[in-house]
Amino acid sequence: MLAVIINPKSGKKHLKLQRQYLMRQLEEHNIAFTSKDTEYKGHATEIARDFVESGYDQIMVWGGDGTLSETVNGIMTAKIPEEKRKNIQLGLIPRGTGNDFGRFWRLTRNYKRSLDIFFAGKPQPLDVGCLTYFSNGNERHKYFINSIGYGVDPLTCVYADKLKPFIGSHHLNYLFGLIAALFKQKPVPVTLKVDGTECFRAGLFTMNVGNGPYSGGGIRQNPDADPRDGIFNAMFVEKPTLKQLFKALPNLFNGHLTDVPVIHTIKGREIEIETEQNVIVETDGILMNYEGNGRLSCIHNAINFII
Repeated sequence: MLAVIINPKSGKKHLKLQRQYLMRQLEEHNIAFTSKDTEYKGHATEIARDFVESGYDQIMVWGGDGTLSETVNGIMTAKIPEEKRKNIQLGLIPRGTGNDFGRFWRLTRNYKRSLDIFFAGKPQPLDVGCLTYFSNGNERHKYFINSIGYGVDPLTCVYADKLKPFIGSHHLNYLFGLIAALFKQKPVPVTLKVDGTECFRAGLFTMNVGNGPYSGGGIRQNPDADPRDGIFNAMFVEKPTLKQLFKALPNLFNGHLTDVPVIHTIKGREIEIETEQNVIVETDGILMNYEGNGRLSCIHNAINFII
């Protein structure tokens, strides 16, 4: 059974026309479905969890990276057998600002083409990342489908959101937000472990851990990341000089960012971040705060993606 989760705030200008096209295409393909719109932050998680626990095994997301991420969290936290969870099929019709996860699969905001891909596509096993952290003394879990960022990454999201009223929902938000964040971010002392081995003990200026290669509206922070290979690709940067920053900027989108000497690259199935400070984090562009330590785990073949 198919369930459709629609974020009416993503690309809302053409929502009515796109919704009519979607319904017409599903009827023409003789696909029975149920659809529901999100109404507030975190709602897609609740909707997806309810759908999955009610027996739906296909979920189509009409929205951006945030809506997709919330949906994945709903699937991963649903009270269902693990084997059933692994057979759930997820589809995406990108309608957000960054659309970074869809970019890896060459899914664009051309909703007609994305729908055609969904109808003709086959399910592929997909990895999901899990952040384990503590909040108010309780262990919690946050899942992510594309990437998780520390330092400059989440600060970029803060500034990009502030720029929306002036620029609109466009990837330029992230570019200008990034430039502002680069000059504002202060290093945070951390100890980093990869697959149980200490890797860095340094000041973290920025770090992005990628399940997929893109973030921030097309920036290729981890160009070799593949959400099917069972490992994370990560980049870690200590405090760079102004000269190093300007050297890195031209490589943001061309896949050569990790060639810049100041950027350290990491690969692993599990990454631990130890710090005594409160840190700001973004998971798939969604901001969150937690105190102290966190552990990132790659869950191999967690769900299926229709492509």
